[in-house]
Amino acid sequence: MVAGTDVRIRRIALTGGIATGKSWVRARFEDLGVPTIDSDVLAREAVAPGTPGLAAVVTRFGREILLPSGALDRQKVAGIVFADPDARRDLEAIVHPEVRRATDQWFLALDPQSHPWALADIPLLYETGRTRDFDTVIVVACDPETQVRRIIGRDGLSEHDARQRLAAQLPIAEKVAKADYVIQTDGTLDETDEQVTRIWKTLSGAAL
Repeated sequence: MVAGTDVRIRRIALTGGIATGKSWVRARFEDLGVPTIDSDVLAREAVAPGTPGLAAVVTRFGREILLPSGALDRQKVAGIVFADPDARRDLEAIVHPEVRRATDQWFLALDPQSHPWALADIPLLYETGRTRDFDTVIVVACDPETQVRRIIGRDGLSEHDARQRLAAQLPIAEKVAKADYVIQTDGTLDETDEQVTRIWKTLSGAAL
């Protein structure tokens, strides 16, 4: 639990593995009226042109990781950091503190009387040791081979690169074991939506 005695919004973390369907699940919670925030969006904002974050990334990796527009070449950076754990840790050390700060500010800006709970989509929740920032954790999961197929189909990567990205995260089975709630996305979208609705009803009841 997050420390503190003042009335505050209940913080829910949504996490899982790459290509498990977190974005779909987050959108469904949003459709049900839950305020949500996407850490991937915050991470992109942290290294947008003109930010200290982008300047730090250029200092670490060189100007060759920039597009002609001056924006970060995300594909080039991904190719570097997923092949080099040290480089990935260096990038995360630049981006993650800003994402955490922005997430905390977002929660604090919400009115707990209007929104008893809100949800933050944080793909690397366990990897970054952020579970203590949240009251409840929902893990979105599917079979690892399904993850690989989805990554290949979604991102156009080779199987080797897809597995490399998967290996950079904590195994999905370990995340499932740590979760308060699990949403399995191996089935149909309707089946996924039914799980979202059940959890929404449970959390909304607990928040009232």
